Amino acid sequence: MVHISSLLAAVGILQGALGAPQPDPNKAVQERQGYYFQNWSEGGSNIRCSNGQGGSFTANWNSRGGFVCGKGWSGGGARTIKYSGTYNATGPGYLAVYGWTRNPLIEYYILESYAELAPNEPWTSKGNFTIDEGTFEVFTSTRVNKPSIEGTRTFQQYWSVRSEKRVGGTVTLQKHFDEWAKRGMRLGRHDYVVMAVEGYTATGGSGSAGSASITLG
Repeated sequence: MVHISSLLAAVGILQGALGAPQPDPNKAVQERQGYYFQNWSEGGSNIRCSNGQGGSFTANWNSRGGFVCGKGWSGGGARTIKYSGTYNATGPGYLAVYGWTRNPLIEYYILESYAELAPNEPWTSKGNFTIDEGTFEVFTSTRVNKPSIEGTRTFQQYWSVRSEKRVGGTVTLQKHFDEWAKRGMRLGRHDYVVMAVEGYTATGGSGSAGSASITLG
């Protein structure tokens, strides 16, 4: 099996070389029909993020800017998320469960699929784990003086990256939280969590493009 950490090393991801715009999670978050809908973008054009009925949303983009489009819940926590849909993309970006906690301030991702892996800070591998939902590699990274749900702060990011990409299925957050805890990756009080599509432009890159249609079960 080729580990994600080996892939990242092979493509030569260096500190500061690639930079994804960081969303301010306080912007463009709306509640509708019991769900939170997030629609954030900066520095780009031709990005369309649409809030559908119930747990559905769509995204279409072809842009040099960054965006996050997603739907989920206030409060976050150890949810079991079932979702289905389509995701087709080129360039840097992810289809992921995305959330925040406070005290400690943590931004976290559980990557279900991706076009290009291009993290904006160096990732440190914390090893792999396998559960009934798949095999994942765990990473941490640190954001220094960047936007967060508490304003400009320095904080850690936690990542679970699926070895075999998929679009659709079940994500049991508690299983990831437990694996992170075994590695000393402590979470705080959950703020919100969304199933999200993200795209951005790496330094010197041509941006990202694609389409997604996602429905939460």
